[in-house]
Amino acid sequence: MKIYSLIVAGLLTTGLVPLSAQVPTSLDLDQSIKLALKQNPAILKAQEELRRTRGLIVEIRADALPHLDASGNYNRIDRDFIDTLPGTTLRKNQEQPWSATVELSQLIYSGGRVHAAIRAARLTDQIAVLDFDRTVADTLLNVRNTFYQILLNAELVIVREQSVTLLEHQLDDAKNRFAAGTVPQFNVLRAEVELANAKPPLIRARNDLRLSKEALAKLLALDTPVKPHDFTAINFVGKLTYEPRSWTLADALDNALAKRPELQQAEKQVGLQTEQIKVATAGYKPSLSVFGDYGVRNSTFSDHLDQTIHGWTVGAQATWPLFDGLLTQGKVQQARAQLAEAEIDLADTRRSIELEVRQAYSDYLQALELIEAQKKTIEQAEESLRLAEARFRAGTGTQLDVLSAQTALTDARSNEVQALHDYNVALATLDRATGTTVRNAD
Repeated sequence: MKIYSLIVAGLLTTGLVPLSAQVPTSLDLDQSIKLALKQNPAILKAQEELRRTRGLIVEIRADALPHLDASGNYNRIDRDFIDTLPGTTLRKNQEQPWSATVELSQLIYSGGRVHAAIRAARLTDQIAVLDFDRTVADTLLNVRNTFYQILLNAELVIVREQSVTLLEHQLDDAKNRFAAGTVPQFNVLRAEVELANAKPPLIRARNDLRLSKEALAKLLALDTPVKPHDFTAINFVGKLTYEPRSWTLADALDNALAKRPELQQAEKQVGLQTEQIKVATAGYKPSLSVFGDYGVRNSTFSDHLDQTIHGWTVGAQATWPLFDGLLTQGKVQQARAQLAEAEIDLADTRRSIELEVRQAYSDYLQALELIEAQKKTIEQAEESLRLAEARFRAGTGTQLDVLSAQTALTDARSNEVQALHDYNVALATLDRATGTTVRNAD
């Protein structure tokens, strides 16, 4: 959470960071994460929510601070509407009375309503900061997973291209052997069918790569290309790697319960609703305020508008609602119910986080097992294809053996990059589930 709090402070200090005026030509994962922190719409909206809650604190604190007000009025009254004592003369200032007043007032006691409301507003601000942390964590996880998907799709394109290239060579070899009369035409037809079947997966892989790039460009809030009808031309640079990390389920659960912003939000929400009960119960108690003002007005018994009298007034005002039609009782009942709901949400959030960690840890274990299972598969598949081709050239093997070995090699390469992708995604998901500070986020 500390790193996200630093991000919050920086963003609030510098204000919104403008979107990139020029779309970069290449980005790695680290650069993509930094770009997302600057201009992802979800993060920017969460930043504005922080600004809103800071304004809420200022608004609520205003009740506890002195108020200084200035007022004035001027009237023009019909002479026939002015009552005078018998034998007295109507004065001009009685037809055109005016006055001006400056008043200073201060709330002294409100049954604890104002102080409880201020504490509630501060808790609301803390909840907003935690929500910002959650938004950043979710966004970075999406960026990482989408980036890994791009790397996976790029590797799958390479695998499919290699498969098509090998099948093209086999087709050429079959045609040459058929021309030499050493194999039947069936071998040529079979090679043509296998090559044709290998092209649709390549087409789909290329399409998946284009779409995953567009998805990441959307997450990074990148502007459209110079030519709006073109696809994203950014080259996303990186490799799917395997970096072993020691984890235990117990440590993962402890870390999540200590650091997940969602759980801290739920705890703050309980505190917030507790303060709201104090705000509601203040309706049963009296309130007291003091005031003082200084005023000036024109003299009633003068014919000159600028003939004035002035002076000060001080006083105190107390109110105590003896019966408000059960309004306060209704508010207290609502506040207590909301507190009970917050406590239920807290317990349920804890259980949900524990389930999420267990699922993420299970996926992590599965990814480790898949990595281990794929360690020597490609070497074995490549050797199997080499032997099948050698046997076929020697006349002791069949074309089916070669095609089967080729299919096995393509599957092995695809499974390897898929396993690396799943491992990196599982690691990023486990980081998010445990509330671990995401690497490269700073």
